[in-house]
Amino acid sequence: MAQGAELRQSIKEVMVEELMLDFEASEIGDETAIFGAGGLGLDSVDALQLVVAIEKHFGLKIADAEKAKGVLQNVNTIAEAIEKDA
Repeated sequence: MAQGAELRQSIKEVMVEELMLDFEASEIGDETAIFGAGGLGLDSVDALQLVVAIEKHFGLKIADAEKAKGVLQNVNTIAEAIEKDA
């Protein structure tokens, strides 16, 4: 399993591909908020798609909404959860 910068790049690529985002993976910062106007601007439907994509590509199961709130903040929080789960 990839770690560090390589893992973060993979997460960005999965987000762009699976969520059909209108920008490149290189445009997403590790600390860029996933939700809200100041970040990527994703919504609850995107959140469900992202949870499924993370499980499919990285094997991380996000079982409940409370865990999702902590994990789906930015690329770093997703990467940390994947690394912790590995």
